Amino acid sequence: MIAQEIDVWRTVVVEATDSRADDVVALTLRDPEGQHLPAWEPGAHIDVDLGPGLIRQYSLCGDPRTADRWRIAVLREPRGRGGSARIHDHVRVGDRLRVRGPRNRFPLADAERYFLVAGGIGITPILAMATKVAALGRPWTLLYGGRTRSSMAFLDELTALPGGELIVVPQDEFGLPDLDRYLAVPADGTVVYCCGPGPMLSAVEEACGAWPPGTLHRERFSAEVPQPDADSGSFEVVLKRSGLRLAVPEHEPLLDVLEASGIELDNSCRAGICGTCAVGVVSGEPDHRDDVLTDEERERGEIMLPCVSRSRGRVLVLDL
Repeated sequence: MIAQEIDVWRTVVVEATDSRADDVVALTLRDPEGQHLPAWEPGAHIDVDLGPGLIRQYSLCGDPRTADRWRIAVLREPRGRGGSARIHDHVRVGDRLRVRGPRNRFPLADAERYFLVAGGIGITPILAMATKVAALGRPWTLLYGGRTRSSMAFLDELTALPGGELIVVPQDEFGLPDLDRYLAVPADGTVVYCCGPGPMLSAVEEACGAWPPGTLHRERFSAEVPQPDADSGSFEVVLKRSGLRLAVPEHEPLLDVLEASGIELDNSCRAGICGTCAVGVVSGEPDHRDDVLTDEERERGEIMLPCVSRSRGRVLVLDL
């Protein structure tokens, strides 16, 4: 499934740009010929090619029922790696962008009730979820935290959604959200979705410690800190199509070894949180260290993310 999704590039036109909060700009994208864009569901994102070495992922945050427009929102990251600055400073109405997807690693499950948690720009996939749930007439609660009220995007759209409860917690006014107040006790028929910075996700995971397995779903924007005792021993990788055999030294990322040998793989985060560099596994047992694949995908062992994952055995054969 991943291979089909990530290989489809298309050109879109920037139809509109819109400032939605401090340092947050939204781009409305359309097909150059006015055709419908591929359908998507809440939680999906697209890859955006911003130039050499600048492929970035952005969640779709419009209404999934709108077939001829996509919308993404981008936070300027002063200490980022250049993607957000490129969009804020150089992308204008009428520009054409190369995009790929949509791909969904954060799908919305069917449930009786939804508790949604967003931190900062993590509101982008959560907005689409709230929009769909409201349209379905399901009860929902959205706990939305941010540095300041002016930094929190889409408050106007969220306020207008029917059938739910919006709890806005700007940190400069109220401090951090009281997660235990809302999540310490599991609620029957309810699923929890969370997207935001790493500390918020960790706090939500802790608050949801008593919830049944499978009721908490989260998407990270930054990688977890690796465990210090993780085995990073050396192994050998064999590329099936070319027959090339490569030694992967201890503590050196597999992706780095592939690139040094002339194997070009699209990649973005290099931290196991976006899925862009996913490759097929022919044989061997991957040591999955990403935050993208599902438990079922890990168990099947048919794909891996070479930016962070390694091999449990001495030899790993890849579909390259």
